[in-house]
Amino acid sequence: MKSSSSPVALHTLGLLGGMSWESTAVYYRLLNEGVRDRLGGLHSAPLVLLSVDFAGIERLQHAGCWDEAGEVLADGARRLEAAGAECVVLCTNTMHKLADRIDAATRLPFIHIADATAAAVHRLGITTVGLLGTAFTMEQSFFRDRLADRHGLRVLVPDEARRREVHRVIYEELCVGRVEESSRAFLLETIADLVRAGAGAVLLCCTELMLLVRPGDAAVPVIDSTTEHARAAVEFALAPTAERPA
Repeated sequence: MKSSSSPVALHTLGLLGGMSWESTAVYYRLLNEGVRDRLGGLHSAPLVLLSVDFAGIERLQHAGCWDEAGEVLADGARRLEAAGAECVVLCTNTMHKLADRIDAATRLPFIHIADATAAAVHRLGITTVGLLGTAFTMEQSFFRDRLADRHGLRVLVPDEARRREVHRVIYEELCVGRVEESSRAFLLETIADLVRAGAGAVLLCCTELMLLVRPGDAAVPVIDSTTEHARAAVEFALAPTAERPA
């Protein structure tokens, strides 16, 4: 570990957050802890944060107005670039549906949460995973197909009724700071179902889910996408050269 007096050139991270602010606060903590743990002393993560008003984004999500939401976030990425950010870290799983739109808006590297999550799965030597997230993330192809096509993973999701309840817990409880023990029990039951279906690990692919479920709560590894995304961002901040991730 380096001492706090060691000269270190860190890359500035650009965080596009507020979806929700509860999860963005977790990113802020993880990034600063990660840099501190790697460098020691009083080191912390240099970053620029643009936090959107989630009420507007949520309305666009549920209205299916993805183009409009994409422009909001693309504009946010451009503002991060203008403020001196050297990469874009989109602090949400669901809005990675618009990753290509956001990536195209700037010249900055875009650190994709699915790639960081898949890397953690491969380190464990696992090929079949269960996925929990919003209904958008569980049911649409943008996340599952990236895991399958780019990383060779088989992805399982809960049945329709459980997907609906997971989605409700995220939006009606976790996004407004409510952590209910009954919802924790429900999620653990859902994870157990995925394990019985063949999942060798379960991915928490919503930045709020780690408020309810922690690694060690299940019979298989529980991989939190937020933690892995933050880990990849810390690696970028510490890298000697800022190269665009593959």
